[in-house]
Amino acid sequence: MPSASPTEPEPAEPYQPYQPSELESAEPTESTEPVEARPVASRLTESLLSAHERAASEIPRTPIRPRKVAFEWRRTPLHWIPDEPTATHVINVLHLLLPAGERWFVKVFKEALPLITDEALLKDVKGFMGQEATHSVQHSHVLDHLKDQGLDTTGYTRHVEWMFNVLLGERPLLPIPAGEWLRFRLALIAAIEHFTAVLGDWVLAAEELDRAGADEVMLDLLRWHGAEEVEHRSVAFDLYQHAAGPGPARYLRRAEAMAFAWPTLVYLWITGARYLMRHDPELRGGGYRLKEHRTAARKGLIPSWAELHLSMPRYLRRSYHPSQEGSLRRAVEYLATSPAARAAAGALAREAIS
Repeated sequence: MPSASPTEPEPAEPYQPYQPSELESAEPTESTEPVEARPVASRLTESLLSAHERAASEIPRTPIRPRKVAFEWRRTPLHWIPDEPTATHVINVLHLLLPAGERWFVKVFKEALPLITDEALLKDVKGFMGQEATHSVQHSHVLDHLKDQGLDTTGYTRHVEWMFNVLLGERPLLPIPAGEWLRFRLALIAAIEHFTAVLGDWVLAAEELDRAGADEVMLDLLRWHGAEEVEHRSVAFDLYQHAAGPGPARYLRRAEAMAFAWPTLVYLWITGARYLMRHDPELRGGGYRLKEHRTAARKGLIPSWAELHLSMPRYLRRSYHPSQEGSLRRAVEYLATSPAARAAAGALAREAIS
């Protein structure tokens, strides 16, 4: 948790375009070709974009905006990955966490809006808020569908709501200055968004889910959401860098937030999977087992703990920037073909014509 020593809000860091540094020449890369500049908040960013990002830099930067998607859940079975209840419910934990979590993201970002002095960053932040609000609503609909199938999740989600609304609410439970508390929560969101970008890129490439016969509507929800996570992967980090002020405290707070976020996410994921399997009306005496989790991960149906854990050191590099995570090209390509996203684009076009 952040220090309780009194601190005054520090000036916002200018939102500046990416410029390769001399130190970048020491990073192993596949090519020394120059890459397209892209905005980041920190002059300290010192890494070349990864090889797939150099390819993605050919994609014109498009505004981050919410898409008015809708999903039809009536035909989606409780075990939407056939004969794989563990894999199904490990992924279903996202539905337990995201409605409250993404509403909290929006609330914290609203608190931070007065700190933003750059118009481009402000526009991205507002687009991010719109996307996250939409994600929250769509995952809430999945919880309604689970309840209709006899799996009531309120016994778990009320604890998630308490964590975000009270433990991490606008008023800290400890005597922490308001400015420091806001900066810590911005750092925490940036850390969580690192994992959502990793997960988003994973699900976009998870062909084993298709081969296993996973429900198409659920896959579209997860991949639409995952693609938008990759699309806006840099916004939370850039906002934190912009609002956190200069000096070593900015990096230390970022590391502190990751040290809080990762164990908390692991705990919530395991307890959420246990809750879902214990209350699943179609399972008789079944429960979450780490062995079955590892088996599902080996099949490619869920990300492994090792994959997620190994992504953390990347984030802790001082030179890290989220543009190094995932494939923007793959995300943009999926958003162009997603049934829900295409329907939303069509509805928007018809609305503009009428």
